[in-house]
Amino acid sequence: MRALLSGYYGKGNGGDEALLATLLQMLPSHVTPVVLSGNPEETRDRYNVETCDRMAPLPVLQALRSSDALIWGGGSLIQDVTSTISPLYYGGLMALAQKMGLKTVAWAQGIGPLVRPQTRWLARQTFGNCTKISVRDRASAALLSDWQIPCIIAPDPVWALESKPVPGLWDLPAPRVAVTLRSHPQLTETRLANLTRALVDFQKATQAFILLLPFQKSEDLSIVEAIQPHLKDVSKILCLEDPQLLKGVFRGVEMAIGMRLHSLIMAASVGCRCFALSYDPKVNRLMEDLEMPGWDLASLPDDPNLISLTWMEHYANGDPLSPEQIQSLVDRALMHRELLSQAFCNNN
Repeated sequence: MRALLSGYYGKGNGGDEALLATLLQMLPSHVTPVVLSGNPEETRDRYNVETCDRMAPLPVLQALRSSDALIWGGGSLIQDVTSTISPLYYGGLMALAQKMGLKTVAWAQGIGPLVRPQTRWLARQTFGNCTKISVRDRASAALLSDWQIPCIIAPDPVWALESKPVPGLWDLPAPRVAVTLRSHPQLTETRLANLTRALVDFQKATQAFILLLPFQKSEDLSIVEAIQPHLKDVSKILCLEDPQLLKGVFRGVEMAIGMRLHSLIMAASVGCRCFALSYDPKVNRLMEDLEMPGWDLASLPDDPNLISLTWMEHYANGDPLSPEQIQSLVDRALMHRELLSQAFCNNN
C-alpha cells in the first residue's frame, strides 16, 4: 500500500520535520510512504523515503494516481491567519485525493484559527470526507464536534518521537540552558533587547552555558546571531537539522526557554524544566495543558531584571513534569499510531 504524506516538510522547520519523523516512525510496516517535500533530495536522503516536489503539479498528480491514500501530516496546516494560501493548498490537495477515491487521513491536526468563510467551508468539506481524523488539542476537537465530524484527540505525536544522542553535547560546559526564539511581529526589537539583557543577567547569576537553537534557520538564525555576541564565551549556536538530534539536545539541559511549540514539547518530554514565550494560541494551549509557566510575548514585562529574576526562580525551584506525567503523555500520543493502524489495517 502506498501513502502520500503531505505537510510542511522539507522547509527546514524543526517542528514540522519532527512531525514527519514521528509519522514515519508510526506508519504501519506494510505502508510505503511517498513524501511531498519542499526539498525532495534532502528529505529522501535524511529519511530514506521516496519523495516528490510538493509544488510540482504534474509529479504531484502522478504521485496521487499511484497512491492508495493521502495523509495530511501533523501540525497547524489548516489555518488562515499566517497564510491564506496554506489552507487552500492542503485543502485542495485533500479534496482532489478524495475525488480520486483515495483513503484520506487527517493526522495529528491543529485546526484553526479559520477566519475566512471560504477556508472554513473547504476545511469542513474535506475533514467531513476523511477516513480517519486525529487532532492534538481541545480547540480542534471542539471545532470538529461543532461540525459533527468524529475524531480522536491525543497529545502532539512528537511526545513519542525517539531522540538521538548529540555528538559533543556532553563536552560543553554544564549546567546548560536551551533557548529557542523565532522571528515574529510580536518579537519586536525592544522585546528582543529586553530578552537578551535578561538572558545575560540570568547566565551570570546561574553560570549556565546557553545553547541557542535555531529550529528553522531561515526564521531563527538571525535572532540567535544577534544574541550570541552578548554571551561570547558562555554560549553556542547549535544548528541541527535532524529532529531526533534536536530532541536529544534537551536530554542534556536543565531548562528550556522557548517560543517554538515543538521545542517546548521536546524539552518537557525528556524531563526538562520549561518556560514558554507564546506568540500563538497553540503555545498557549500547551501552557494551559501542562501548567507551564511563561508569558504571552504581547505582555512580556518591560523590565529585563524582572524577566531574569522570574527565569532564575523557575531554574532554581521550578518542577519538570514527573516521569508518570511524561509516560502518560507519551502513551496517549501513541493513539496517533493506533489511528494509522486502524486506517490501514490490511483488510479494509
